[in-house]
Amino acid sequence: MALAPGAETGWHRHGHDYVVVPMTGGALTLETPEGVKVAPLTPGQSYTRPVGVEHNVINDTAHEIVFIEIEIR
Repeated sequence: MALAPGAETGWHRHGHDYVVVPMTGGALTLETPEGVKVAPLTPGQSYTRPVGVEHNVINDTAHEIVFIEIEIR
């Protein structure tokens, strides 16, 4: 997925566990039911999240952020 500056995914809920592999660095803003969080990204440093995560992901940086998201079914 590529998020242009100012772009967002829209609110969604993940139906499966998933892995994110950042291809570019930066920080994404996450709107969650618990409040706003910031997720720093390091290229190649993957992380996992469990099924049921609900959020809106926003690119508040001045550059495109690219990541690969893999759902585990």
